[in-house]
Amino acid sequence: MGTVIMHSVASVDGFIADKNDDVGPLHDWYFNGDVPITGSTDQDYDHSGTGSRMKVSRASADYVRSMWASIGTIVMGRTLFDLVNGWDGSPPAGDHVVVVSHRPKPEGWHPEASYHFVDGVTAAIDTAQDLAGDRVIAVNAGQVGGQILAAGLVDEVAMDVAPAIFGSGKRYFGDLDGRHLLEDPHVVIQGEGVLHLRFRVRHNRP
Repeated sequence: MGTVIMHSVASVDGFIADKNDDVGPLHDWYFNGDVPITGSTDQDYDHSGTGSRMKVSRASADYVRSMWASIGTIVMGRTLFDLVNGWDGSPPAGDHVVVVSHRPKPEGWHPEASYHFVDGVTAAIDTAQDLAGDRVIAVNAGQVGGQILAAGLVDEVAMDVAPAIFGSGKRYFGDLDGRHLLEDPHVVIQGEGVLHLRFRVRHNRP
């Protein structure tokens, strides 16, 4: 079984975007360093969709490369899928994507891509585990991520904290209700314009 990691870039006050889904300065650290993030072919990887090359600090590059290399399947919500058009069938990491959605995959959309549309978070994680094997399942933070955490299906929380305060917008944990405890961070890496944190989830809550 692969480890399920909920992950996203977040502001200091816990937002992953503003109310209009604009990430603002949260992703600036992807472009403020000297070290390119390389893919499996050792070519510069363009994650932004704008033609800009991602170059980060050495500390961030080592962390991001290792993180991305471990991912087998990404789990995302339909809102993000629609915003990025599913990365045009080429996810930034992993070989498969599971989309939590009440609507099916758009007709004719990249039939060659390993994208699976399921109705419900439990089915999403079951499908992702089958696809990922023993590799990591990366769950995008937000509404769907919060629902998966609430269902007790998340093993770790990973946050790339950017030095920005949004005040309002789309929350990292969505509309998660109730108390959920994490262990002390087992990863703390300071990059340029970002702090990388990872916490294990305490499944046995008082």
